[in-house]
Amino acid sequence: MAQLQQGGPDEKEKTTALKDLLSRIDLDELMKKDEPPLEFPDTLEGFEYIFNEKGQLRHIKTGEPFVFNYREDLHRWNQKRYEALGEIITKYVYELLQKECHLKKVTLPVDATESEPKSFIFMSEDALINPDKLLVLIHGNGVVRAGQWARRLIINEDLDSGTQIPYIKRAIGEGYGVIVLNPNENYIEVEKTKAQIQLSSDCSDEPAEKRERKDKIQKETKKRRDFYEKYRNPQKEKETMQIYIRDNGSPEEHAIYVWDHFISQSAAENVFFVAHSYGGLAFVELMIQREAEVKNKVTAVALTDSVHNVWHQEVGKTIREWMRENCCNWVSSSEPLDTSVESMLPDCPRVSAGTERHELTSWKSFPSVFKFFSEAVKAKNSLMKPTPMRRSNRIKYEEF
Repeated sequence: MAQLQQGGPDEKEKTTALKDLLSRIDLDELMKKDEPPLEFPDTLEGFEYIFNEKGQLRHIKTGEPFVFNYREDLHRWNQKRYEALGEIITKYVYELLQKECHLKKVTLPVDATESEPKSFIFMSEDALINPDKLLVLIHGNGVVRAGQWARRLIINEDLDSGTQIPYIKRAIGEGYGVIVLNPNENYIEVEKTKAQIQLSSDCSDEPAEKRERKDKIQKETKKRRDFYEKYRNPQKEKETMQIYIRDNGSPEEHAIYVWDHFISQSAAENVFFVAHSYGGLAFVELMIQREAEVKNKVTAVALTDSVHNVWHQEVGKTIREWMRENCCNWVSSSEPLDTSVESMLPDCPRVSAGTERHELTSWKSFPSVFKFFSEAVKAKNSLMKPTPMRRSNRIKYEEF
């Protein structure tokens, strides 16, 4: 017992000495050594990467594929680096759409003022005047932008599997006009001013006493969070606010806007859609809002692992019947390409995309989609409907 009592002051002195040592450490400087600045190149060459002749992203010096874990134990920094590269690739794909596919960039809204936020789509020169066929491409949700199916595929696989370029080139080669939607370009981000930050924290209809208590709790919480942030996130990022683009503030709004101002006014006798993932949901919402117009203008729709849901979206019987006759959904499955897949929903036929990977479904179903469109035109011209695909009657396709 006496030994424990004697040890007490020693332990106290050690604790005091440790606190004194910690107080001398500049946490910001210490953490900045652990996490490099969040400053990255703004070109592929700056990252020392380039797309080779096969459309694969490779390191200029080593020829190796992209490495995510560039710095070990710095996941946040690696993620920010990956996102910065992704932004460069988005611009690179835009350039390919214009230079290789010869598409033009069209600003939205069509009557946008100089100062308001804007979006854009891409279209071929003949998109609105082609009397025969028009292909409309809609990607899914997330970070992807016009011309992309999946950023991950572009970075880790190749441009063919991750972009819409193979669809665009083949469509143009077969006489289609083309419109490429940009449904995720819904807003611009601007840095908040100090006044806006203060205003957002002050805006409340609560009684003063309750707000004071709440503010006190929030201040204590912020104090603890800020202390923790010194370790986790020494490089405080700017506070931003989102300013939405008029009539294009969501994928669904965007699809309806492009329909109203472009697709519905096109001269094409046959309009076709390819819609991936959330793009399928946006198309179904378009049908709900413009049912008669879509039925009159659209010949066939290829969905690729669409996430639409006819029950949740409250799709009416007449639309479900039209979808059963004019749509086909290529879904992720272990079954061979075009094998019929059972569905619990009463909407359109579901067939295998020949892959279990969601992001690959558009690329793997590519030849079958154009076969489906061709058969739809023949059926329309002969006053017949496309024959739904069955397990015993899988689509046969050529290697392209």
